[in-house]
Amino acid sequence: MSRSKEIVPVHEESSLAKVTAREVSRLLTLASPWVAYVLVFGVGSAFHFILGSDDPQVTGWTMFLMATCVLVLTGVTFGQSHARGPWGKTHTTLTTLLAGVWVCAATINGPTTVVTGRLVLIGGFTLALTWNLRTVIRMKGLDQPGAIGDPLAFLFGQGAERAGMREVEARTLKATAHKVEGEVQLEQGRQVAEDLQRKVAYVESGIGLPPGSITASIDPDHADKAKVTISDPRVMKRPIAWVAPSRPGLSIADPLNIGLWQDLDEVEFALLGFHLQVMGQSGAGKSIGGAWNILAEVVTRYDVAVFVGDITKGRQTLGPLEESLHRFETTKAGVKAMIRELQARVKERTDYLASKNLTKWKRGCGLTYWLIWFEEFPDIYDALSDKEQELFLSMLKAIRSAGGTIVLSLQRSDYSQMPTLARGQLGNMCFGVQTGGDAAFGLSEPQQDAGARPELWSNKQPGMAYLDVPGIDDGRIAMPLRTYAWGLDDQGEFDDERANAAMRAHSAQWPAAAKAVDETTAALSRLHNGAAAQAAPAALLERPDEDDDDEDVRNVASEYLETDDPDPEVTGGIDDEIPDLDDGEPPLTFAPPAQSMTPEERGAALIKRLQELWDGGARDFSSGDLKPLWETTDMSRSWVQKTLKRLVEAGVLGGYDEQAQRYLMPDRPEL
Repeated sequence: MSRSKEIVPVHEESSLAKVTAREVSRLLTLASPWVAYVLVFGVGSAFHFILGSDDPQVTGWTMFLMATCVLVLTGVTFGQSHARGPWGKTHTTLTTLLAGVWVCAATINGPTTVVTGRLVLIGGFTLALTWNLRTVIRMKGLDQPGAIGDPLAFLFGQGAERAGMREVEARTLKATAHKVEGEVQLEQGRQVAEDLQRKVAYVESGIGLPPGSITASIDPDHADKAKVTISDPRVMKRPIAWVAPSRPGLSIADPLNIGLWQDLDEVEFALLGFHLQVMGQSGAGKSIGGAWNILAEVVTRYDVAVFVGDITKGRQTLGPLEESLHRFETTKAGVKAMIRELQARVKERTDYLASKNLTKWKRGCGLTYWLIWFEEFPDIYDALSDKEQELFLSMLKAIRSAGGTIVLSLQRSDYSQMPTLARGQLGNMCFGVQTGGDAAFGLSEPQQDAGARPELWSNKQPGMAYLDVPGIDDGRIAMPLRTYAWGLDDQGEFDDERANAAMRAHSAQWPAAAKAVDETTAALSRLHNGAAAQAAPAALLERPDEDDDDEDVRNVASEYLETDDPDPEVTGGIDDEIPDLDDGEPPLTFAPPAQSMTPEERGAALIKRLQELWDGGARDFSSGDLKPLWETTDMSRSWVQKTLKRLVEAGVLGGYDEQAQRYLMPDRPEL
């Protein structure tokens, strides 16, 4: 407590000193022309008494030298004021010339004669006042180009200078009731758009705007320019009511409308040809705001089927949509079966598209587009066995070309919750988070560079989010949006019962059973009411015959995958001594692939490899350093990564560097 009391006065004194210094600086700036006025009068008086002479020849040479000096000073002033505008250059140069001419006149005639005295009194007073007027105008930001008629120029003239960015010129490109769009010309050779992005919060402070008012993005055509949008973030504090689907009966290739941007334009994008991560803390609206609005739009399109898995909350979150879903699995066994069955059909779909000379899905190609949504994805991924995790990652990499999108919804996408391979394949939709550190897992790098700050909302404004996916303009990836709210009461507040009733009614209006799909999609569907999905005739080519050997192999694989495969427990510690092997006994880390290993052998092999790295002085390592384990034994890469995660959680390993994507070795004991 005593330490805090000592700090507070220091902070107050520092702030007071800064305010005092700023005000003194302003006063000195205003006083400078008058000080110069007095100095010029003094120089003229001194030259008259020192250089004045009745000899015309002496006077002539004196005036020649003084005139030459005045012209040199005037030229230097003109040259050094090149960075200023035309008015500033003229004002500065003319001031130097007039002061020099008066000094020459005062040297010959005296400073207080009828002519020179009136000139210095009236002319000098007027000239000093012009400098004071110019200083005040510059302090108010009114000297910026277009400051009077251009609101953006005026705002940035003040805010950018106060934020430490000089020589910044802004102009309005478009102004509406809810936003101002424009471009900012930065100082060439000294500033780039990223500098402005980093200074956005300070510019907002300099202008006096609410946090999040300014969105800055890079101009792809000019490195010395930036695009900016100014809008009012306070308009997003109230829920925005959902009205109706945007394009019912059209294709999934047409844009979805899931909410409004901060400038009150509609949020529209086509959920096609990419995968999506939806992240946000509990209560931030990633399910009721993100999942409900995206799925409510998708189920109204004629050429898409939705497959959903949620083993955490079951039917609580997405249950109201069940009638419009082609498959909804809420058990571990059900989700595992769905993943296996979907993945098994990927190659069949890509072969079909290849037969149509297509490298990707397009509307009218004969295949139903698949949207696969996994709610609370970490629980689903942890429930998968090693082989099933490999199947999932294989599907994630290939299904985009086969006409499918996978959406993974979760609360925090760190390495312990989301496979690194998967995260690199995903677009980003980030709802409110607790801290800036959490935000880094839900935002793309361009969003972070542009100043996106979802931690400003936390879960206090459910439905607020940032979005960075194909089709979204770079100028909007750091602009907040708010998804539509379902079932608002008479006061405009969210009502849970009304929302569920509204979603169930919408789902009943667009039942999956009424939608014609291709034969493969129909076979994989498990409709809510038990009806069979309608198969569109000849929508998918017949599957080629397969020989008996391939069928036997497939049956064995299916039988293996349906068997629970719990992860083996890792035995031993990182510092345990590894016993010497007998002569002729092959080391476990180089066991032939055909050799079956027990859980204990797998754990011992992993620990042995880690021991080798530790003994070699390694302070950290990547999963690639353990490549011999899954290349020469029957253990899988996913099992190794999962076991390393457990070793980190148990404190056996020193941790995991998310940025470098490397595991840390434990601290070495002091001898």
